[in-house]
Amino acid sequence: MADPAGRLDRLPVGAWHRRLTAIVGVGAFFDLYEVFLGGVLAAALAESWALSGTEKSWLIASGFLGMFVGANVLSVLADRFGRRKMFLVNLGLYSLFSLACAFAQDATQLSVLRFLAGLGLGAELVLVDTYLTEFLPSKVRGRYIAWAYTVGFVAVPVAALLGARLVAKHELLGIDGWRWLLVAGALGAAFIQVLRTRLPESPRWLAARGRRAEADAVVRDIEERVGVTPQAVPAPRPQADPAPRPEAAPAPRPGAAAAPAPAAAPAGKVPLGRMFKAPYARRTVMWWIFQVLQTVGYYGFGSLAPVVLQAKGHTVTESLSYAALSYLGYPVGSALSVPLIDRIERRTLIILSALGIAAFGLVFGFADASWLIVGAGFLLTVCSNVFSNAFHVYQTEIFPTDLRSSAIGIAYSLSRLTSVVLPFVAIDVLDDLGPDAVFVGSGVLMLVLCLNVRILGPRTTGRSLESI
Repeated sequence: MADPAGRLDRLPVGAWHRRLTAIVGVGAFFDLYEVFLGGVLAAALAESWALSGTEKSWLIASGFLGMFVGANVLSVLADRFGRRKMFLVNLGLYSLFSLACAFAQDATQLSVLRFLAGLGLGAELVLVDTYLTEFLPSKVRGRYIAWAYTVGFVAVPVAALLGARLVAKHELLGIDGWRWLLVAGALGAAFIQVLRTRLPESPRWLAARGRRAEADAVVRDIEERVGVTPQAVPAPRPQADPAPRPEAAPAPRPGAAAAPAPAAAPAGKVPLGRMFKAPYARRTVMWWIFQVLQTVGYYGFGSLAPVVLQAKGHTVTESLSYAALSYLGYPVGSALSVPLIDRIERRTLIILSALGIAAFGLVFGFADASWLIVGAGFLLTVCSNVFSNAFHVYQTEIFPTDLRSSAIGIAYSLSRLTSVVLPFVAIDVLDDLGPDAVFVGSGVLMLVLCLNVRILGPRTTGRSLESI
């Protein structure tokens, strides 16, 4: 039986791949919508519910706390039970509890329900990365995942623009405007849930679990859909691999027997211990550090921008409007990453864009003029999504199929945990020292992140998953 991974990599890219990317990418829309909704709700309800600083922090943090738990649980279950099943579970949970959030009567109820909605979304972006990586040929892997996130990141300005419009109206059809934000997220996620019932299971995951006949059947179905038969698939042209990294396994001695391929993982067991053995231990440490640090620079701005603008003296409507204009940089930056992501080494692109986040964050923190606030915020978010798309592709490439979802999900959960703590620290710093101090601290941590990736991160661009 031909290798499913090799057959998938050799398929011509066409409408089937684009359709798959679109369905998965629209699902990411609702994860990102929920992530950035916390700051919108905290700003919108601050006056009408007379929120204290702690209550604002919990409104932002509660969703992230749910994502922390969900990322640890659902991402491991995705390696155990399959990517497709967890795709159906996570959006179903989010849709249910997001709708329940719309009926909350006080800050405590809303925070608890946002926690439960976050449980469903905990593994969403992990699954987006894992699932697409395991289907897409290596020659377009970076670009197509970047397109999926470009679709997803339209959610960020949408959340802020809807927030500004609905908060300004106060009520729509007799219902508070902010409640409609939650209803919209719930109903949209339910629609995408229906589309996802048609998604196939990952052949790479099936093969890694020893279910090679099922993997072969899925690949054959895809081959028929793209108009290729197994016999007609051209063999790949030999190409030189990049120079081996120090962490790579040594080449066999002349005449020595080839190392046996890793055995398929027993059903029901995920080999988490491999994360802490060579060559993955170094990558695991690097990625855990990365996920903690990137949260401050990336999500710190997105979730706190409306609150920071209020601290600068702007009204709620002005703050949400300025934030919405700044957030337009998220889909723009994501689209900009498409032509860059497979041309510039992933590790280098992460470092360059992180430096941009640090620089424009400092300008945003110190700026007083409205045009400079919006301009710096826009450029910061452009850099943020070049950064984000590069690292979302990168993380799927540095771990093997049998623990890919678990390894990146556990690391991702650390970013969610950092996001829980961040509002409490940042809002205290904001109140005591002002916006400039918040962004100086963020800039320093982004510099540390760059050093971490440069020293510990492997090169991956243009290489097959199996060779990495």
